[in-house]
Amino acid sequence: MSGYDRELISNGNPMEAIVGFSRAVRVGPYISIGGTAPVDADGKTVGIGDVAAQTRQCLTIIKGALEQAGSGLHDVVRTRVLLTDIERWREAIDVRKDFFADVRPVDTIMAVTRFVNPEWLVEFEVDAVISGWHAH
Repeated sequence: MSGYDRELISNGNPMEAIVGFSRAVRVGPYISIGGTAPVDADGKTVGIGDVAAQTRQCLTIIKGALEQAGSGLHDVVRTRVLLTDIERWREAIDVRKDFFADVRPVDTIMAVTRFVNPEWLVEFEVDAVISGWHAH
């Protein structure tokens, strides 16, 4: 992959600079989006106690980051769902289907003990490859 430009995608979260991370990184046609939490523009948790609402917020943030990187949900090849209560996996997957029914990326569902903010019930990670991409 040498020779590809590395583009850092930010959504303005102040923690990005403090911790040293990006919302997404694009290298050529490859886009990786790290753990995305269910927060609003002010960093407040969306949908406290509601896995479906939190999933929708995570995926909405991810959709925006992909679009900022010149891509979209249609280019997603992998999703990772991290849940604090694995028994509630179907609530997250039912919402995931709304976003990816036609794309059908591979998926991993994992249980975690907790997130940095205990109000978060779910986080998502996504990898995308821009189809039909050619180096200029």
